[in-house]
Amino acid sequence: MIYLGIDWGEKRIGLALADSETKIATPFKVAANVAEVLQVIEEEGIDLAVLGKPNSITNYQLRITNEEYNKFVEDLKAGIKIPLELADERLSSKAADALVGNKKTKAPRDAVAAMLILQSWLDKK
Repeated sequence: MIYLGIDWGEKRIGLALADSETKIATPFKVAANVAEVLQVIEEEGIDLAVLGKPNSITNYQLRITNEEYNKFVEDLKAGIKIPLELADERLSSKAADALVGNKKTKAPRDAVAAMLILQSWLDKK
């Protein structure tokens, strides 16, 4: 199976890939909208998508992004025929910033955050 990790953001959507054999997530790319995510799902033969769910530290869904996030989820579900699982993404962007590297050597922050979301999900399975 091929898995897609998705870190939704208001401006960018980070994507990461993993497979059931290695169970190691790697940053893939950054998408601008749901259409680009759907294209990746088709082109890469994705079998299951894991979408980070934005929560605050106290486990409440963030109100600012709630409406936009829900619209993204609806659009994504309408465009795919594969399972979509939600995973806690608290502090994934902060953790992505903390990884070693610089702008020339490190994958984009959003793709790294997607990798962390997907790897956390894989580790729990």
